[in-house]
Amino acid sequence: MTPSSLFAFVAAGLAAVLAQAQGPPRGGTEYVGALVAAAVNQTRQQVTYDGAYRVIPYPNGDVPASVGVCTDVIIRAYRAVGLDLQRLVHEDMRSAFSSYPNLWGLKRPDRNIDHRRVPNLQTFFTRRNAALPRSSHAADYEAGDLVTWRLPGNLPHIGIVSSTRASSGRLMLVHNIGRGPQLEDVLFAYDVTGHYRYGGQ
Repeated sequence: MTPSSLFAFVAAGLAAVLAQAQGPPRGGTEYVGALVAAAVNQTRQQVTYDGAYRVIPYPNGDVPASVGVCTDVIIRAYRAVGLDLQRLVHEDMRSAFSSYPNLWGLKRPDRNIDHRRVPNLQTFFTRRNAALPRSSHAADYEAGDLVTWRLPGNLPHIGIVSSTRASSGRLMLVHNIGRGPQLEDVLFAYDVTGHYRYGGQ
């Protein structure tokens, strides 16, 4: 094997490894399918609802797999398709901290928790031009879309649209409202505050 052919062989192998690590090409049906599958798979796992602050690795950090909140469903689904929301949100907050909600009295970004807060994810997706109009028509929501709600008590919440239809005809969502990740017909169960379609662009 000549040096040039050896280089081409190694480069091709490296490209294949990187492509596998980054997940399916973003935006296509394969990508959406993998994203939704990663979310639905979480409903088969035992997860205790626990939003306690934890110091986690960076990048690609995560709290223990046995615990999580609504945002962790989204974070883990995107990680499965090669997108690290911990790093993406942290980097964006470092460059535009004042654009994010000042709800927790922080003076600087905190890579351990920022991406696990719904208002921060809403801001990040909006800044990435991923926000779509809120709609009262179920047909406007597609598999892989993200929906945020305002729960009673003024609590923010987030879930991801699946490809499974309920008996109502609506697509069901994966979310964790306290019982671990669940696949439920909850699109209009609460006040919708945001609708996003993010493919990592």
